[in-house]
Amino acid sequence: MSLPLLVAVVTIGIGLIVAAIHLTGGSRRATIASAEQAIDRFREDFPGEPVGAVRLTRSAETAFLELNDGRVGIVHAVGDRFLTRALTPRDVASCSRAGETGLSVRLSDFTFTGGNFDFADRQAADAVAALLAPARIHAVEAAR
Repeated sequence: MSLPLLVAVVTIGIGLIVAAIHLTGGSRRATIASAEQAIDRFREDFPGEPVGAVRLTRSAETAFLELNDGRVGIVHAVGDRFLTRALTPRDVASCSRAGETGLSVRLSDFTFTGGNFDFADRQAADAVAALLAPARIHAVEAAR
C-alpha cells in the first residue's frame, strides 16, 4: 500500500470515529438543571446525607451543598459525568473572591483541585464563601 493511500485511510478512519463519538453523545456536557437534581446526584454517592441549602453556579456545572458538621458537598460536571465530594474543613486550601459574583476555591484533594466559580448573584457567592471561609473552618475544627 502506498504511503499517501495509507495516510488517507488513517485520516478518514479517525474522522469517522470522532464523528461517531460526537453523534452518539460522547461530546455532550453535563449540567445541573436544579437544586433537586444536585441533591439526587449527591445522594447517589452519599446516601441518606442530610442536605441543607444548595447553591448553583451560573454555568450550571457546579453545585455547593450545605451539609451537617461544617462539611460542604460539591457536585461538579466533568464531561458528561458528575464528580461528587463531601469536603471537610481541612480539604479547603483557600477560598477568595473573584469579582462581585465569583469565587476562587482551591482544594487539597489532588483529584479535584477546585476552580473558579461564578454565581448568578452576590448573595449566592457570599453564602458559599461563608461556608468555605477560613474563620468558619477554624471554628468547626475547634468544636471537634
